[in-house]
Amino acid sequence: MTDYLSEVQERFKKDLFATETTGIDIIDVGDHYAKCVLHLASKHRNAMGAVMGGVIYTLADFTFAVAANHAVLNTVSVSGDIKFINSTKGNSLYAEARCLKNGKTTGFYDITINDDSGNIISKVSIVGARVNI
Repeated sequence: MTDYLSEVQERFKKDLFATETTGIDIIDVGDHYAKCVLHLASKHRNAMGAVMGGVIYTLADFTFAVAANHAVLNTVSVSGDIKFINSTKGNSLYAEARCLKNGKTTGFYDITINDDSGNIISKVSIVGARVNI
């Protein structure tokens, strides 16, 4: 593990819902890029036994946050669109966020979520805005 990856993981431990409650781990970061993993447990499932849609969106939103903020914490999501493509057959979900455009005040990101069997589970688009906090 690189020192930089460790620093980013430490910084985002403060996002308790994503890291502690949901159990998401950051496994790679780069310039406006992030990859995260979620190892599925019974708490992630809905009444039908499928992975809850909110879990999948939380994974996408957190991965976006890491990609947009791993250097400076100043970007928040302002809109998001999720498309559920397949139900997962695997035991883990992997999300990769990539920046499509990094403008002066907004950024546009695509997030792809796959399971550990290689199936595409969802595609997410998030627009982020830079804020002064």
